[in-house]
Amino acid sequence: MPRQRQKRKMLEPPKFRGYKPFGVTREKHGYVDLLFEEYEAIKLADYQLLNHKEAGQIMGISRATFARIYKNARRKIAEAMVETKQLRTVLGDVFFDSDWYLCNDCDERFTLKNHKNKENCPTCKSDDFMPLNK
Repeated sequence: MPRQRQKRKMLEPPKFRGYKPFGVTREKHGYVDLLFEEYEAIKLADYQLLNHKEAGQIMGISRATFARIYKNARRKIAEAMVETKQLRTVLGDVFFDSDWYLCNDCDERFTLKNHKNKENCPTCKSDDFMPLNK
């Protein structure tokens, strides 16, 4: 029997919902779903230049698991670029240190920890937002 899948730790969600190829007007090419943990792996390894062991420790997973997530992320990004597909971020198996929310009106991602008015989006003041990590 396989082990239960361990959730991956993230400090904050991506600041975007996806990317679309520039100059491609047809949407029939489809989508590639990039999981939050795959985004985090790219961010830690390629942007922050951490080695796999350090990045795995930050995410609370083993080096080998991090390497698998990282490999999948790179393949998905390559597929999206080569086949001119849109890239979308999808929640996946992650947890956050604090509660994060997504505003349905302006797509802002925010936490209520430092926000005084806990009933509205800090950017557009909308009350139409949903939790990202529930």
